[in-house]
Amino acid sequence: MTFQEAFAEVKEIISKADVSKYNGGHIAFQVNLRGEGEGAFYVELDNGFVDVQPYEYYDRDVIFTVGTKDFLKIMKGKLDPVLAFTIGKLKVDGDIGKALEIQKLIKS
Repeated sequence: MTFQEAFAEVKEIISKADVSKYNGGHIAFQVNLRGEGEGAFYVELDNGFVDVQPYEYYDRDVIFTVGTKDFLKIMKGKLDPVLAFTIGKLKVDGDIGKALEIQKLIKS
């Protein structure tokens, strides 16, 4: 799997998420994919709107570093992000409270 394929799959999943009720303000996540499909992209939530772009975002709240396959499992609801963090499959740098907001995105 290439980065472009992994990014397209993630973008499709996130684009289907219902974030219309999200009113937590502005949060920007950068995701650093490792292994097959390695690359970086960002997800920005801003009061009910979501944007996903295939490049680094320097004004971010949180950086997630994770294997591509594990991130796709997280996004599909097949791997709990807290469990992934606990067992070392997901590294989080930044505001942990804001990092937990990704669960709202996944569940929607």
